[in-house]
This record gives sequence, structure tokens and C-alpha cells, in this order.
Amino acid sequence: MKKYLYYNIILLSFGCLIIASCSKNAVDDKQPAKETSSFSLLQDRIITPTCATAGCHAATSDATYAQHGLVLEKSVTYANLVGVVPKNELSKADGHLRVKAFKSLESLFYHKLNWDASHHGGKQYASPMPLGGKALSVGQIEFVRRWIEAGAPKTGDVVDKTLLDDTTPSTSTSDDFKTMQTPQEEGMTGYQMKVEKFTIQPNFERELFIRKTVGNTVDVYVNKLKFQSRPNSHHMVLYDFRDKSTSTLPAINTIRDLRNADNSLNLLTAIQMSNHVFLGGGTNASQEYTFPEGTALLLPAGMTIDLNPHYFNKTTDIHFGENNVNLYTVDKSKVKYVVKTIDFNNTNFSLPAKTITTVTKDFKFNTAVKVVSLTSHNHKYGQKFVIKILGGVRNGEVVYESTDWEHPAIINYSTPITLKKGEGLTSIVTYNNTSDKTISFGLTSEDEMDIIFGYYYEE
Repeated sequence: MKKYLYYNIILLSFGCLIIASCSKNAVDDKQPAKETSSFSLLQDRIITPTCATAGCHAATSDATYAQHGLVLEKSVTYANLVGVVPKNELSKADGHLRVKAFKSLESLFYHKLNWDASHHGGKQYASPMPLGGKALSVGQIEFVRRWIEAGAPKTGDVVDKTLLDDTTPSTSTSDDFKTMQTPQEEGMTGYQMKVEKFTIQPNFERELFIRKTVGNTVDVYVNKLKFQSRPNSHHMVLYDFRDKSTSTLPAINTIRDLRNADNSLNLLTAIQMSNHVFLGGGTNASQEYTFPEGTALLLPAGMTIDLNPHYFNKTTDIHFGENNVNLYTVDKSKVKYVVKTIDFNNTNFSLPAKTITTVTKDFKFNTAVKVVSLTSHNHKYGQKFVIKILGGVRNGEVVYESTDWEHPAIINYSTPITLKKGEGLTSIVTYNNTSDKTISFGLTSEDEMDIIFGYYYEE
């Protein structure tokens, strides 16, 4: 009897465990699935695979970090994006933040991901992203826009996640590149220069130079520059030459690559760069610059210009580069002041091995001037290039700063910097000589430079 009772107790207990287990499973089955926030989806589906990649926005050690100052690794993305002032000067001037809650059109992040500049009045804030990759789909871009318009929250499901599955291309998938109109087709005067279509091999960064004739048989005055590039362009720059003797100039219409096919530096091209004087350009795929009213840049008869396009290709497909430049001219009678090129070159400095050194050099103008544009040039040991005003009521004011030696900032001043005779500019360049030898001024990439380029005119 006891044995029978004991057996029943065991069965009853086991039955209770099964019922309890089934009841628990029933309760568990009714628990709502943990919500995935829209921001987490944005990170996992867009930012991590397309932005936070090696060499781009993965870490402070990325080669491009000095230029953009933005890391999008998962643990820091939100803090680095939302409510943060961008480094991009044009975006900053337009009152943007990297992401401004509830305002996608005031968020640089949204503009950079949308390759169609028409959605923000035709403006472009440097290269669209992901640079060297494929444009986001219509659905992906709309997901970003809606997230920002919903307040850019870190938590909460605020955007229809099915947008991320929309694969509708946001840009043309054809290889067509419609050349912009010439100045004459626009009813103006001037010249159009071209870099014909060229290939960019997979997973390669191609930067080249090609010297071309402008086509002017007489002196002409240029008061506006307009640029057009294919997608994934990093920059397009125009250069004049400091030494114009025939023996120093590169051949006409001959492509000179900065990098060899194995990605090593082409030393001859690098040396030829030391003869450059900046004429114009920037990092926007399509952009234009107009000199102040009544001023123009003089191009002597028979002028030649070194055209310098630079593209990224981070895909496994072949991409193409192609560039057009319009030089708009005005009659000499409309030119009150001729724009001149700033070429302040410091050739006397020494950088001890394994040492961080800051070099300061003053440059003065011999007459009263108005500075309308500034950029800089140094080599790979340069960490930071600062330009300050020398003398006058604005003495010591920083008017230029760049931390990317390969792609220095180019700043055009809507209000020119007015300097009196005897006043000028100071270059303050910080170098980190990581080599085992003393470095000084020189023409190769293993030497260094300290040059202020820009435009000014005399009153």
C-alpha cells in the first residue's frame, strides 16, 4: 500500500512539473519580442556595412580621419552624429549639425548620403558617401530621412523597417555622363576643358594629372570657374606652374598617375607636383566659384593648366572617372582688379628625427590687398597647417586650418580678408617626423614643404 501511494505521489509530482512547464511556455510564448530600435537598424543595415569600414569611418587610425574627424564604430556612432557640429565649412556656415533632430535638411549626414544635390538646392557638401562605393537605395535614404524627422532617437521603433528592403536605385545605373554646357551654350564667353573618361580599377584610389592647353591665343580674364565630375570623385583641382621653362613642364595631353598599379607612389609625378601653384578647385563633384565683382584671374595667351582629378573605387567592379571645367571670361574693360596668386613658400626649416616640431613663418604683402581664397601644401609628416593674420587689428586671428596633408582645405572668403601694406599671413605647421633622419625642405614625398596658396587682389 505504501509502495502504491509513493508511486502515485511521484506521478502526481511529475505531472505538476509538466503542467508548470507547459504553463511557463504558454506565458513565455505570449511575451512580446524585444523591440529593435530604428537607430540600431540604421547602424546595422547602413552605417556599419557602408560607412564604418577600414580606411573610412571605422577608427581614428583611418587615413581619412584627419579630414572628417568622424568615427562611426557602433559604440560611438550616436554620440558622434546627433547634435554635433560638422567639420565641413560650407555645411557649418549653413547652420547644419551632423544630425539635427527633426530637421533632415539641416543634417549633413542626410545630405552626404543623398547623391542627388537637387534635394538641397543643388549644393554639395564635399564628396557624397559612401565614397568609392554604391549610392544607397531610395528606401535606405528615406529611412534615414524619416529617422531624423522623428527626432533621431537612440531608442524606439519610429520608422517603417521595410524601407530598408527597398532596392530602388537612387542614382542612374547607366554609364551615361552628360557633359555640362559650355560657356557659349550658356550664352556666355569662355573655355571648357576636359579630362576624358578613364577607368578606376576595383579597390583602387586613382589620382592623376594631365596638362592641357586652355586654347586662348590672347590674354583672357576669368571671373568664374565651374566644375563637373562623375560620382565617387574626391576632388578636382587646377594648377599653374611656378617654373614654366620647357624642360620642367610635363608633356601635353599625357596622363601622369600619382600611384602605380600596385598602389606604390609614382615618384616622378610626385616630384612634378612640387612645381604646382594652386589655381582653383575643391572636393565637390559639381561646384562653381565666382570671383568678387570687378575682379578676375588673368590667363596669359597660350596658357596651360594641370588638371588633377581624384577618385575612389571601393567595389569589386570597374568604375569610371571623367571631369569637365568651365572657365568663364569677361572683357578686360569690366575688370577693375586683377586677381593674383598667393605663393608663400618657406624653404628654410629643419625637422629633427623622431620629434614633433612646429614651424612658424611670417609673410608680408608689399601693398594693401584683399585675400579671397586660401589653401595649403605640405607633405606626409605634416599634422596640422594653420594660417593666421599678421599685423593690424586682426593680428593673430586664425583664418585657415587643415589637418589633411593629402587633401588640404580650400577656403573661399565671401568677405575678403583686408590687409594693409606691411601686414600679411603667418603659417604655423606642426610636423611629426617619425623617420630616423632629419627632414628639411625638398621636392620628394620624403622631404617636406610649407606653402600658403590662395588668391588676392590689390586695391
